[in-house]
This record gives sequence, C-alpha cells and structure tokens, in this order.
Amino acid sequence: MFKINDNYLKLPGSYLFSTIAKKVAAFSEAHPDASIIRLGIGDVTQPLAPVIIDALHKAVDEMGHAETFHGYAPDLGYEFLRNAIAKNDYQDRGCDIRPDEIFVSDGAKCDSSNIQEIFSVDNKIAVCDPVYPVYVDSNVMAGRTGTYDPAAETWSNVIYMPCTAENNFTPELPKETPDLIYLCFPNNPTGTTITKDQLQVWVDYANRVGAVIIYDAAYEAYISEENVPHSVYECQGARTCAIELHSFSKNAGFTGTRLGYTVVPKDLKCGEVALHSLWARRHGTKYNGAPYIIQRAGEAVYSEEGKKQLKKQVAYYMNNARIIYEGLKESGYTVFGGVNAPYIWLKTPDHMDSWQFFDYLLEKANVVGTPGSGFGPSGEGYFRLTAFGSCENTKAAIERIKKL
Repeated sequence: MFKINDNYLKLPGSYLFSTIAKKVAAFSEAHPDASIIRLGIGDVTQPLAPVIIDALHKAVDEMGHAETFHGYAPDLGYEFLRNAIAKNDYQDRGCDIRPDEIFVSDGAKCDSSNIQEIFSVDNKIAVCDPVYPVYVDSNVMAGRTGTYDPAAETWSNVIYMPCTAENNFTPELPKETPDLIYLCFPNNPTGTTITKDQLQVWVDYANRVGAVIIYDAAYEAYISEENVPHSVYECQGARTCAIELHSFSKNAGFTGTRLGYTVVPKDLKCGEVALHSLWARRHGTKYNGAPYIIQRAGEAVYSEEGKKQLKKQVAYYMNNARIIYEGLKESGYTVFGGVNAPYIWLKTPDHMDSWQFFDYLLEKANVVGTPGSGFGPSGEGYFRLTAFGSCENTKAAIERIKKL
C-alpha cells in the first residue's frame, strides 16, 4: 500500500493566509452589506506600469510568428534578463555577481521553499521570530524541524531568534550554531531593517561557523534610508556564505504574472561541491522556466522608463505606509516599520491577543489585517497592516480605525 509524506501531518492548522481568507469569507457571508477593506495579504493593487504592458504586447506578438516564437526557456533564464539583473541589481551597486550565477524563476516564495531541497535533512535552521511562514513550513514538509510544541508554538529542531521591540526587531546571533540562517530585510512582517554593518556581522558569523545565509531581499526596492543594504553581496565575504532571493512582485507588481530569481554564487561550496551546481541540477530537472513574455516584461523593469514608472509606484505604496503609520500614531498605537518597507507592525491595544484584534477590526471597522501570532510566537501581541491597498481604501481604513 502507498504511504504519504507524514511530515505534512505535523503542520499545525492551515496556511496563515488561507485561515484569514476563510474567516473573511464567513464574515462576508454573514454581513453581505459590509464594505471590507483588505490590508492583510501583501498583494499589490496598482496596474502594471505602461512600459511593462508594452513589453508584454510586443512579446505576445512575437509568439504569433514562427521566426520569433519561443518555446522552453533556458534553464537559468534568458540571457537578456539575467544580464539586466546582474548589471542593475548587483554590478551597478559594486556587487560581484555574474549573469550565470542568476536563476530566473516564477517568484521568491517558490524559491524560498524549494531552496532547502539542496541541503541535508540533518541541517538545523535558524529563523527570525516573527518569520515569513514559508521558511519554516517548507522545512517541516522536508522533515527537518523535529516535533511541534503546541503550547510554545515552536519546533524542537528550529533555532528561533526573537525579534522584539527590546532589540528593535533585529535578530541577535544565536547561541546554538545553525547550518542554515534565514534572513529577510527589509523584514516581512515587521517592516524593519538592519544596517550594512549589522549585516556584515552576520556574513562574518556565517563564514566563521560554516553556515549558509538564505537572504530574502524581496522588498529592497522600498529602502529609503542610507546605509541600509539592498543586497547581502554588498558585504565582504558574502559570496562564500549567502544565497539571495528576489521577487518582481512587490517592486514591479508581478504578483499575478509571476517572476523572480535566486542568486547562487559559484564560490559557495560544501567541501568541494558547489551549491551552484546543485541548484542548477534541481532547477533544470524540476522547472521549465518562466514564460518568454514574462521575462521580456521583466527586462522592461530595468529600462530607464521602467525605472521611472516603478519609482512612482513604490512612492505610491510608501505614501500609503505613511498614512497608516501617522494615522495609527495619532490614535495612540505603538507602531513600527513603514519607512523602508510597505508593512506596518503595530502593538495590539488593551491587552488583546493578535487574533482577538483581527476579529475586533473585522467586526467593528470591516478592516482586514494579519495577526502577528501567525508569524511565530514572538509575533503575539502584534498586528501587520500592508500599504499595498489603494490610497482611497487606505485612507478610509485609517479613518475607520480612528473612530474605534
């Protein structure tokens, strides 16, 4: 008789955002006249920039002619896109990353989940707490996290690095030595970040103990302050200890069209084995590449006009972040984030736990956010709002909250 991967049975409940969707659907059914404003999931609302639409149209037309038709994409992605990424995201910032170290994919979420496949199940992971759930859940599915403690909401074989108001939501080096270290800056969910000097400490530590940093830079386009690194490869020594994940979802609105990439430097090795070759083998075996038309759209992101148009979109969302941050502050909330990231992290009022505050906001203001406990035990007592809504809805949501 066949057997299942019973690691899936260890996962508590459903995926965080699936639970939220079910609760909102139930509320909508019970209150069909309620005007619900969704500031929970980090999905963009602005349309694709005109330069991207033009690139899509042109690429679609090419697919209609035999001489310009494209089938399967190259394993690493089309050279035109990898060249643009290498130049604009790395070389122009002084980072030594080459096009053949870039693997184009359909998004950072898939890559952040799949990257663990090239590592032994004996590796121990370290994660910030609170944490983007995919980092932990994908390792649970692989059988790497040990047993779950429902009371503590922790896994026995995971090193948790608490990120709290007391340490400015920045992790401290763990006392127990990890093999894989997941870092995300600007951070999801807290919206906070670290300086280049602080990140250099992590790179030095990883090289010293023989760990690999899996660095999620999905929100780097929102960085506004100096001395906040856009890439881990701005740090000396990162080529021998770090893998970086990138997404086109948040900087260019590709949540529905799907595009991302992962960087695996050829200097990153386990003994004599290059991780680049392992990821290349996995990528070529299990993935057939992002569509040609989407990769052409990605190339347009790096055009001069593309940069101008996307800068305006980022500014639009960051204006929303300012509206949320200032509005909550005026209402007496304790608020973090919203400066280098499109997320606002607030302390729940009146000793409510995070799911109680979720229900309170939904029922009293018809506003949807994300309970902090869904990101890990240190997220309890906090709540995340996103700046990815429309400006009109963002203003309306804050006015509703002010009246509570």
